[in-house]
Amino acid sequence: MSGKTKMKSQFGNFFKYRYLINELVSKNIKLQYRNSVLGMFWTFLQPLLTMIVLSVVFNNLFGRDSSKVVNYPVFLLCGRLLHEFFTSSTKRAMKSIRSRASIIKKVYVPKYIYPLSAVISKFITFLISLLVLVFVILYFNLVNKNPITLTPNLLWAIPPVIVLFFFSLGVGMILATLDVFFKDIENIYDVFCMLLFYTTPIVYTIDRLDYAKDTLVGLLIRLNPMYGFIEMFRGAVIHGAEFYTYFNMNLFWYCCGVTVFVMVVGFTMFYKNQDKFILHI
Repeated sequence: MSGKTKMKSQFGNFFKYRYLINELVSKNIKLQYRNSVLGMFWTFLQPLLTMIVLSVVFNNLFGRDSSKVVNYPVFLLCGRLLHEFFTSSTKRAMKSIRSRASIIKKVYVPKYIYPLSAVISKFITFLISLLVLVFVILYFNLVNKNPITLTPNLLWAIPPVIVLFFFSLGVGMILATLDVFFKDIENIYDVFCMLLFYTTPIVYTIDRLDYAKDTLVGLLIRLNPMYGFIEMFRGAVIHGAEFYTYFNMNLFWYCCGVTVFVMVVGFTMFYKNQDKFILHI
């Protein structure tokens, strides 16, 4: 059986293992809130508290110019939710093979199911946490303080979220493979995620960085796919009435291209090394 045929067989039986994926996703979500008094409520409380704290700290610094930031708490929450989904899903996917070592040694199932279920479970909690964004927007609209105009263009927030899911899956497959052979990758990736938070325009707009205008630094920030996902999501949510000014289709296609590349690299790397996993976990 050729390599291509074996790979098609591996991923072609996805439908066969759909019940196992459902069970793993359900278990991941339950384990996330096990022994927690508030349980699932943390899905709403954590992003809300983070938004409040960061808004108090950075609002006067980055949120004063209403021409750049219509509503700073909503602006902040949009970026924070997407960043949190990416980092948490890729971290869980990274540890998914090692954490299932006892099962992998006893029962055969396609190993890609473990990082896939990890990302799906985090995606579900991310979708639930979007309700916080809805409540915050409604609050500001009700008090008539920096209201957000909701338009049908809000639906354009869906494509970048979907592409981000596949981007996170691709990165998760790469990390899951590396983690089997180099456990230090977990500590390295923690540092990377912290750096990613500050180098991605989450608490600030790139226009506020004077040194990033028309410089190599600015180019590197814009080449960061997370910048694209967050900017497109914000464009649809915050600037719905002026959507076509803020939603850059070139940026969208760039993010799609990077996602396809990462997915190909991730699944190829995972597939070529999966038979060696049992020797290292």
